[in-house]
Amino acid sequence: MYSTGEYPLAQIRKIINSLGLVGKKGKMLSVSNYQYMLKNKIYYGMIEYNGELYDGKHEPIITKKLFDSVQEVMVNKSKPKSPKLKPYIFRGFFRCGECGCFITTETQKGHNYLRCTKRKNPCSQRYAREDAITSQIKEEIKKVSLSSAWANASINYFENEKIKLAQAESSFAQKARDELVEIETKLDRLLDLQLDGNLSQTEYTAKKYKLILAKKDLEEKIHAFGRKSNNRFELAIAFLKDANQAEKYAQQENPDFKNAFKIAEKYHAEALCAEAVSYDFTKSENWRRGWDSNPRSV
Repeated sequence: MYSTGEYPLAQIRKIINSLGLVGKKGKMLSVSNYQYMLKNKIYYGMIEYNGELYDGKHEPIITKKLFDSVQEVMVNKSKPKSPKLKPYIFRGFFRCGECGCFITTETQKGHNYLRCTKRKNPCSQRYAREDAITSQIKEEIKKVSLSSAWANASINYFENEKIKLAQAESSFAQKARDELVEIETKLDRLLDLQLDGNLSQTEYTAKKYKLILAKKDLEEKIHAFGRKSNNRFELAIAFLKDANQAEKYAQQENPDFKNAFKIAEKYHAEALCAEAVSYDFTKSENWRRGWDSNPRSV
């Protein structure tokens, strides 16, 4: 809950205390108790004692990634916040075609209107009703709906790519496991140096702290390799299925205009000049742009 950034500590306390959580003396926990818990590394498998970090033998109940997200939220919550903006559907979505300034939205007499902010130069553009803009965009979305043949050929391509990447990641995962063994060796050597008197307690603690955290990160990366690559392809396949039905989405009462349909126009253009069943996807700049087959990017 806290990692979403939507719940302040006081609200966390109220919600969890209502479930009956109490401290050792049977009293309700305070805000500071919850802050302490959110900073406690024991929940992702580490034990900190006298300033030194130990790899716990207990089973973690959260990941280090979630713990790090919580710490980031806690830091950000201590910074001054700007007023929350009203969630207009086209906020930050358009620029004026005449002067290049952002288009803003405001509500007048129960209707939303879009207008140019006119912050740079004089501009002749007037207000436009949000529902009128919505109707125009719906018509454009219909134009980029992918055919079933094109979508199916694209999905087959990604399925093959998924197999290739899985093979590459298997090799990369082995490399990560080798690095894990190397860290374990360094920890053993570090302890030997400290026991032999060649390393002060302060130096030992600082170096061990870094190695322990690096070890935990590697363990979680190894565990997440396959899941992450599959998720990446599943998202691409889901997009293709959605783009195949773009016209249906355009008819919805509140369509999501900030999704990937704007990319579909590029695919649509390629589909018009090539047979999907024989098209070489590897030559498509649209498919490959931003794509890195190197599993290190996972």
